[in-house]
Amino acid sequence: MKMKSGCIAIPVASAVLFLCWITSAAACNKALCASDVSKCLIQELCQCRPIDGNCSCCKECMLCLGTLWDECCDCVGMCNPRNYSDTPPTSKSTVEELQDPIPSLFRALTEGDSHLHWNIVSFPVSEELSYHENLVSFLETLDLAQLQNVSLPENNPHSQLESEKEPLCTVVYFDDCMSIHQCKNSCESMGASKYRWFHNACCECVGPDCIDYGSKVVKCMNCTF
Repeated sequence: MKMKSGCIAIPVASAVLFLCWITSAAACNKALCASDVSKCLIQELCQCRPIDGNCSCCKECMLCLGTLWDECCDCVGMCNPRNYSDTPPTSKSTVEELQDPIPSLFRALTEGDSHLHWNIVSFPVSEELSYHENLVSFLETLDLAQLQNVSLPENNPHSQLESEKEPLCTVVYFDDCMSIHQCKNSCESMGASKYRWFHNACCECVGPDCIDYGSKVVKCMNCTF
């Protein structure tokens, strides 16, 4: 009986810690941080309070949160709370290039109509580049052939023919919200070249023909806020 009660005590204590975090970190970006924060709290790596002068666990907590430290440190009381009212989660995202993409797999999965749990969106590469914050410096990194594809159209038959041949950037939005780890794994499994994870938990897989990181617009069916 002692062993059984001990086994029950661990998840109960973890649940209490998680509930305390939910109520105390009202301004925290839970869509981005919930999974990793709960993991660190369960391991009791973020129990100290630097604001009260106790930073004995700060290093361990930072290592546990890893790359999410900057965004999630306020969720565990390690830094001052952020004001998220001015910047909604849908306007912020995390992007990453994936190792060993499989272009043929991605094209096969996104060809034609799909009745799966995702939404396929294609748009001209020039439209993708218009999302880039510094278009001029980005275009300087492209070769001449690519520059011809993204030049502004003119009212003549030759330019219209070139625009018709302009490559399309194809991206996939999963219908439901998911963690950043699920997003990366899902995009890897379908052969994507990159992924964009919006901070509202919407996941976008970016195809091999995209030059940048796809679209900055959230289009997940069940994950739009």
